[in-house]
Amino acid sequence: MSRFVRPSKYRHVYGEKSKRTYENAKISGSAWDTDLVSAGGKYLAVNWQVSGGGAFAILPAFSPFNAPEPAGFPLKLPDILPLARGHTAPVLDTAWSPFHDDLVVSGGEDGKICVWKIEDSLFEGWGEDHWQPEDLSAKSKLNAGGRKVGQVIFHPTASHVLASASGDHLIRLWDIENGQDASITLKGHGDSIQSLCWNTVGTTLATTCRDKKLRLFDPRAGTDAVRVADGHSGVKGSRVVWLGDRDRIATTGFSRMSDRQVGLWNTSDLSNIEMNSLDSSAGVLMPFFAEGNDVLFLAGKGDGNIRYYEYEGDSLHSLNEYKSSEPQRGMTFLPRRALDVGQNEIARAFKLAGGGIEPLSFIVPRKAESFQSDIFPPANSIEPALSASDFFAGKTARPKVIDLETRAVSTSEGPIPSAPSGTATPSAAPSLPPSETAKSKSAPADYAPPTKEEPKPTPKQLEPEPVPVPSPAPAPVEREPDVQAKSLEIEQPESDDETPIRTPPKEEPAPALQAAPEASSNETVTALVLEKIVMAPILEVEDLEATARGEGGFGSTGGFGKKA
Repeated sequence: MSRFVRPSKYRHVYGEKSKRTYENAKISGSAWDTDLVSAGGKYLAVNWQVSGGGAFAILPAFSPFNAPEPAGFPLKLPDILPLARGHTAPVLDTAWSPFHDDLVVSGGEDGKICVWKIEDSLFEGWGEDHWQPEDLSAKSKLNAGGRKVGQVIFHPTASHVLASASGDHLIRLWDIENGQDASITLKGHGDSIQSLCWNTVGTTLATTCRDKKLRLFDPRAGTDAVRVADGHSGVKGSRVVWLGDRDRIATTGFSRMSDRQVGLWNTSDLSNIEMNSLDSSAGVLMPFFAEGNDVLFLAGKGDGNIRYYEYEGDSLHSLNEYKSSEPQRGMTFLPRRALDVGQNEIARAFKLAGGGIEPLSFIVPRKAESFQSDIFPPANSIEPALSASDFFAGKTARPKVIDLETRAVSTSEGPIPSAPSGTATPSAAPSLPPSETAKSKSAPADYAPPTKEEPKPTPKQLEPEPVPVPSPAPAPVEREPDVQAKSLEIEQPESDDETPIRTPPKEEPAPALQAAPEASSNETVTALVLEKIVMAPILEVEDLEATARGEGGFGSTGGFGKKA
């Protein structure tokens, strides 16, 4: 493991729950895989549980640092409140226009798309005596083929351009301002479409599908996908999100063994860059990307935590996670232009938990009180770069951006990415990320283990040298007893600490060692003891063989005998 910590401006980002939360929210119980809530610059749209037909509620998207607007708006919602009613079946998804904070669309199980315009007068008198709630009426309705409309999403640069995915496995592009019929229809999905997203300039649309395929479309080049690849191998829900102004997308899904995964893909050829397994929970992971900060948030349905990662160096690096004991049913994030930069808030989420709607702020801790330009690059503005007619005529433009300090609007700089062309063959199993590939490199072909001429090994690495069997000693010579005893000790094998480190010779064993007479160790020790015993002061010895075993008299062998 590296001793160095990867530098990051977002290493210490933390999530902070607001003390003000909406209570008594009757969130839809639909089993359709949707976020259940969406956010614009001013309002929230929350799929609502009603007894007949389908509806959603409109609520102010207040800041955790300020009271809700308009002033006096109740945090504990009344049992009866104004709803957007226009569907004859449950509402499945909603989306706010990025250029009109009062324009929202909804897709329902009845196969209809409803367009709504929200007036500020909707919130006048809420909670007051004799207040009579009035439901909203749809501005217009679009027929999406009679099958349920599961996803709706606005174009990022062209005004009033909407993409919808329906149960007939088709994606339709609409001009919701002037047309009643879909302008473009995209096909090729083999099953239910699970999610879709635009790239930054709106030239390419990415989708995930229940048939486990990942697809890219250039809507103005043809009706078929220009890229197709194998996505997550699990059967549960998969999501896709574009990673800002680059040719990278991230997906969430499940493995064949039902592990939750997050993957990174190159859209130029739809190859997999990395695939990471997170855990074995069952909830679908909802991905949200903070463009400009390059932070990816992952919120699992049924989880209490929210993980967040930084995209850098073509890899996702874990930063931290927001932990909570309250599981989330749905979630959405506020547009960056609506954040509170004075609090160093880089993202704001609205979490649906139980019967509450909780604002969560993700903050970069800084001591300085001045505007932090390094963490607040320009954000997409409320001004469109194209009209719907311009887009369908084939024009492309970069989004207009707003300076979060001065609030000045300008055109973003940079080249316009070209849409991919040609249909790719479905990719093979996801490849390992570059980091993992580097870890698994094999040894070079010319590698050889160190030879014995390398630096000397430690004694424990050496093989024990053979101890020569001593030859019969010469006739005893009269010497001092303690000197003779010392001489016998020296003949014993020396300890490892005293033995000099030597490299085992490559030659054959020395001839003298080969010529040593074979004898059993017991006979040799007995002969040595009998030969030397006469030189040591001993007591009465009853059994010389016992002495040789260390059990008889007291001699150089250290045995003990009996006194007379």
